[in-house]
Amino acid sequence: MLSRILSDTVVPVLLTIGPLKVYSYGLTVGIAFLLANYVLVKEFKRKGLGADFANQVTIYAVVFGLAGARILSLIETWKDFLRDPIGMAFSAGGLTWYGGFVLAGIVILWSIKRKGFKFLTVADALAPALILGYGVGRLACHFSGDGDYGIPTTLPWGVDYARGVDPPAEAFRAMPKIEARYPGGVVPNNILCHPTPIYEFLACLLIFYVLWRYRKKLVTDGRLFMLYLVLEGIERFLVEFIRLNPRLLFGLSEAQLWSIPLMIIGVIGFIYLPRRMNQGEPVLANAEVRR
Repeated sequence: MLSRILSDTVVPVLLTIGPLKVYSYGLTVGIAFLLANYVLVKEFKRKGLGADFANQVTIYAVVFGLAGARILSLIETWKDFLRDPIGMAFSAGGLTWYGGFVLAGIVILWSIKRKGFKFLTVADALAPALILGYGVGRLACHFSGDGDYGIPTTLPWGVDYARGVDPPAEAFRAMPKIEARYPGGVVPNNILCHPTPIYEFLACLLIFYVLWRYRKKLVTDGRLFMLYLVLEGIERFLVEFIRLNPRLLFGLSEAQLWSIPLMIIGVIGFIYLPRRMNQGEPVLANAEVRR
């Protein structure tokens, strides 16, 4: 029953009105950015950074986050891109989170310097919004069935992604070890798979709760952001073991290789930043207001 309910939510096109189509992916991503912006505005106001700057950061995240995610995805699937550059560039799916994270991060860092704010102060304000937006955005991958789901499973909540934009017969072509288990080397489209986007959504909600609860208790600037790096890194590292992604090095996927240095930075920063403050190096922003 649960499997059937979840499978019925895989609907790439929500509504068709003449030539106009409303895609679940785009709508869900839009909702994710709106929720993230709402949280961001609240935190920026609390820290004395201003709602206008929060909206500016959101715009940068939308434009450069999506651009970076698309660019890295096209690099990862370069051969497919060369065969169909227009179709790949404007497809409904095909976004790689860390590409957007890096490019948007660079642009936002530049804007922070222009404004004269402290990076760690802004980073702390960004952390809850980032994880909430990412988590809700993952649901877009589930609704569209864009190939970001997991390996086959017999669990009662396995999902049939046959109606997705990238059904299993196509998506599993990058994983010959799994294809070899099925007749003719083709994974059936109706095979039940781990709904990893839903797993990530639930994990991100938990991380958001932790960050939101401790955002006023971690008084050293930057420490909340470091906690975000650690928790997000752990979440992504673990889910990748059952996600539909090729292995690049030591049996790890690209996302896992990205996660490792981010987790290391997070752990080091979480431990080191309070020591800086204890040694007399102020890291709190003057404009911050804690209520």
